[in-house]
Amino acid sequence: MEKRIIGRGLLAGALGGLFAFIFARIFVEPVIDRAIAFEESGGEAHAHTHDHGAAAGGAHEHGVELISRGVQANIGLGFGVIAFAVAMGALFAVAYCVAYGRVGAISPRLLSVLLAGGMFVSLYVVPSLKYPANPPAVSLDETIQQRTLLYLLMVVVSAALLVAAVYLGRQLVSRFGTWNATLLAGGAYIVAMAVVMLVLPTIDETPGAFPADDLYEFRLYSLLTQLVMWATIGLVFAPLAARLLGEAPSRRQADIAA
Repeated sequence: MEKRIIGRGLLAGALGGLFAFIFARIFVEPVIDRAIAFEESGGEAHAHTHDHGAAAGGAHEHGVELISRGVQANIGLGFGVIAFAVAMGALFAVAYCVAYGRVGAISPRLLSVLLAGGMFVSLYVVPSLKYPANPPAVSLDETIQQRTLLYLLMVVVSAALLVAAVYLGRQLVSRFGTWNATLLAGGAYIVAMAVVMLVLPTIDETPGAFPADDLYEFRLYSLLTQLVMWATIGLVFAPLAARLLGEAPSRRQADIAA
């Protein structure tokens, strides 16, 4: 059963990656082109890296361009986004197997949507509040490793605290009821993440001359690219899971949870 669920997760991830690639190709790549043009013009950007952020595939290096922008914006971006989405689809399916039957009497469809939403928030939205995606000409070469490690730390901590919050909510249901337990667990997650954000260092590298509209659009479209991917994963997986497991919680919940 678990293998069949993971197979459906891979399929949902592939479709999510395809739609995310189409969205990123239409909306994100033009912003990247403008950012690269800004850097190449020399305005306060000659010492910056060409870090495309979370929504872009490939890198633009100083000196000889080993891979053309056309390849980066099409094959490179497509491969990177789809491969990432397939990996997230597999992770989603594993999390689904773990959650199904352990988070209450939730139907397979609803669990799929809720889980996809939770992973979108914990794996991208919350970490990006502290370390948002940056287009080319915004990030410095010497901070690449630091920014990468800090962002990954935020992702791991956010995911772990979300799991802890779900567990806390389940423990509080019998005492406070489902609604109040959910609010308490959600509040605990928010407070814990606020503390983590205050403790971790802030990185502010944006050149003063960099167009604010381009920075805003890049971060917005990066967010929407992730939203497209996770929404597709959740909505595609939902009917596949319902067909496999049944529309309502059943004995198979106990079989998977065991």
